[in-house]
Amino acid sequence: MFKKLFGKKEESSKTLELVAPLSGSLVSLEKVPDPVFAEKMMGDGLAIDPSEGMAVSPVDGEIIQVFPTKHAIGIRAENGAEILLHIGLETVALKGEGFDAHVKEGDKVKAGDRLMSFDLQIIRTKAKSTLTPVIITNTDSTLSLEKEGLGKVEKGVSPIMKLTMK
Repeated sequence: MFKKLFGKKEESSKTLELVAPLSGSLVSLEKVPDPVFAEKMMGDGLAIDPSEGMAVSPVDGEIIQVFPTKHAIGIRAENGAEILLHIGLETVALKGEGFDAHVKEGDKVKAGDRLMSFDLQIIRTKAKSTLTPVIITNTDSTLSLEKEGLGKVEKGVSPIMKLTMK
């Protein structure tokens, strides 16, 4: 009875676990060779060095942006978290070459749904890096952000962050 009166049932709907959007190696954001990401100018998060060219949704939510060059996708999770998935570094210069988006703005997605496929070889040869930041762009609206340990992750399966929104 007291749990019902004083429990924190509100927190459960605001807490969310993100799964890896890519298979590969999870690395800290500080290791990303781009100050915009490494210094968390866009928000906090992690990065993944992908081992294959497929990205899936890390959460249940809605696609809020697919960049015209298809190198990045914005997702709003059901708890209000806004997540930016930025495939590689300086990939905007590829003007969409090697990228194929499987979603569009307004689409509803579930964790593990395909978002985009991309040619890792093109990114390796024509862009600065394959490292892919996964950023919470509205970090100022979070109560807590817990990151998982670094190492190998599997897309759609491995938890990478637990996030509680205000």
